[in-house]
Amino acid sequence: MDTHKRTFFKTVSWRVLASFTTAGVTFVLTGRLDLAISVGVADSVVKFFIYYLHERMWSRSRYGQIREPEYEI
Repeated sequence: MDTHKRTFFKTVSWRVLASFTTAGVTFVLTGRLDLAISVGVADSVVKFFIYYLHERMWSRSRYGQIREPEYEI
């Protein structure tokens, strides 16, 4: 299971990348830098918390994980 600190930093790094992507797409579609920045910031704030909660829920699940033996003989 990931620590809260690891999940937090994964969240931050993903949000930076995703925010630039969202702002870039918004700018290409509208040609307005002010709108692109506003949408990028709003998107980041909301999705930061959603992603963090999503990661924490998955870290509690064992679905798809391969369990290593606790010891070997």
